[in-house]
Amino acid sequence: MVTDEENELDPQHHPDLRRLGRELRRQMEDTLDAELHAARAAARRRRTVRDVLLAAEDRREVVLVTTLDGERYRGTVIAVGADHIELHDGEIRRVVAADTIAVVTLP
Repeated sequence: MVTDEENELDPQHHPDLRRLGRELRRQMEDTLDAELHAARAAARRRRTVRDVLLAAEDRREVVLVTTLDGERYRGTVIAVGADHIELHDGEIRRVVAADTIAVVTLP
């Protein structure tokens, strides 16, 4: 049988170590949350228009693309190439040159 005195000497059961363990776990969780937030923010800052369009393609999102000459095209992103995107609006498949895109509006 383990006595109370033996429990207090056992590092696994010492009350100060339990409290310290809880505090260290909380600090580690806070640190991991902060690092995850920073990593997501850094990824958003490095993201290109092509990255946004690739994500829209993966989600089959409808986007509104405005070109440098003011033309607007709405459609589902069905492909993102090295120098173009393909939009489908239900009737027409449209290829838009990437270097002509001024604005991409997401839902």
